[in-house]
Amino acid sequence: MSAPAPLRRIVVLDDFGDAARDSADWGGLPVEFLHDHPPEEELARRLADADALILIRERTALTASLIERLPALRLVVTAGMRNRVLDMAACEAQDIAVCGTDSRGSPTVELTWGLILALARMIPAQEALLRAGGWQRGAGLGLEGATLGIAGLGRIGAGVAAIGRAFGMRLLAWSPNMTEATAREAGAELVDKAGLFGRSDIVSLHLGLGPSTRGIVGAAEIGAMPRGALLVNTARGPLVDQGALIAALESGHLGGAAIDTHEPEPMTPDDPIRRAPNTILTPHLGYVTRQNFRLYFEGAVDCLHAWNRGAPLPRPLNDAARQPRGADA
Repeated sequence: MSAPAPLRRIVVLDDFGDAARDSADWGGLPVEFLHDHPPEEELARRLADADALILIRERTALTASLIERLPALRLVVTAGMRNRVLDMAACEAQDIAVCGTDSRGSPTVELTWGLILALARMIPAQEALLRAGGWQRGAGLGLEGATLGIAGLGRIGAGVAAIGRAFGMRLLAWSPNMTEATAREAGAELVDKAGLFGRSDIVSLHLGLGPSTRGIVGAAEIGAMPRGALLVNTARGPLVDQGALIAALESGHLGGAAIDTHEPEPMTPDDPIRRAPNTILTPHLGYVTRQNFRLYFEGAVDCLHAWNRGAPLPRPLNDAARQPRGADA
């Protein structure tokens, strides 16, 4: 079998900070970088002749309706090994190969702790006060001896737990399917959902998003948190009922919230969370490090070159990517 025709137009989507260009050696590849986030209709027009797309995590949803309007598309590389907004069935139906890349979870752990510390010690508010000519106002929460509730003990949640132990915090853990052994391994006490929210000074969310977890933190859970407690979400925005969160912040029941993930993304200018008091908002920075971007884009380049050589594709995610190809078939 002869090697497939080389890729003629490769597009990196949603490269907001122009990070992809310098994160890998693209030499010899016909690649271009899109820095905006157009709606699906416009995106379909702009990508009509693209035969390879590179997705930066879940910034753009590659839906069945969009895929159907991309007749030239043959290869998709997604940063990381999972992408909930990439329609894998539609790719398979169109014989579009999908590959992933390596990714580190530690950057999200690091950001989570940056947000916990900033929120607990009121760093943004105190810094703004100082710049406005003021001095100390209020007192923050010390972490030693405080209770940290962790919803989800996967790779990231377990990393958050390890640092919580180093701070001398008491750890509680819960998820819909968590076992006693998983909690014990992380140094946490396994509790039920009510116990997690009712007993924690700080709750940090590390659950995946699906039909069963969308809105899993609602008015009841937020209302059960101790007055002045803090909520941190570096997982997925729709885990939390935003209306209930804003109401708890405005009433003063919650002491603050730090949120890295939103819906939609990018956040709209009129999103009401922008005006909510005692919040720290970041634009989905959990995975955004130079090291991760190198893993993403060097992995993408490996996949693109393998395609052009007719070689087996690295890190295949669907059957179309696992099919024997070219000279190696």
